[in-house]
Amino acid sequence: MTRTAQHSPRDDGARARMTVVSGTGDGRSAADDGVRAAPYWGRRRVLLLNATFEPLTAVTIRRAIVLVLRDRADVVHADAAGTSVHSEGMAIPVPTVIRLRTYVRVPYRASVPLTRAALMHRDHFRCGYCGAKATTIDHILPRSRGGGHSWDNCVACCANCNHRKADKLLSELGWSLPIPPAAPKGRHWRLLATVKVIDPDWVQYIDAGAA
Repeated sequence: MTRTAQHSPRDDGARARMTVVSGTGDGRSAADDGVRAAPYWGRRRVLLLNATFEPLTAVTIRRAIVLVLRDRADVVHADAAGTSVHSEGMAIPVPTVIRLRTYVRVPYRASVPLTRAALMHRDHFRCGYCGAKATTIDHILPRSRGGGHSWDNCVACCANCNHRKADKLLSELGWSLPIPPAAPKGRHWRLLATVKVIDPDWVQYIDAGAA
């Protein structure tokens, strides 16, 4: 169900005084528990959808709320914990997904930037050699031996395998990769290249943008 924010005209001063209040389930607010709002604003990201529900990018909570307050976007999904932003005269649920009211044409770029976040998503945060939890990136053909920093020469890697492999070739270790690495395809990968943590509310829209 789509939920839109209800608000009334306000000035910039009202926006500046807005604070985050977290639902705790017992009637207390974040302020009651001594929780500071600033880290919350900095960590969380909100999925921005085009008017067609195509995923565009991830924005900060502050940017998302400004778009809603200026009637440029609507809240599609709000924080499940009931967190909201309050000022003296209004309240708005903290969104996890917002949708632009007007369609924005975005030029399609076939190439996906190689970032740590995107590569980890491609390899499902698992080591390409042993399947353990990945914590770093390894160049299959070491850069010291002429390997490039490219999608087909990089793989997510655990610390143990990274240490054992060092600057050796896979043939020298008797190792092999079960799945040859390749560049991912789809518009949604440009979004995944910028974020590490995916909110559960995002999944249906990211899957829809995979084609």
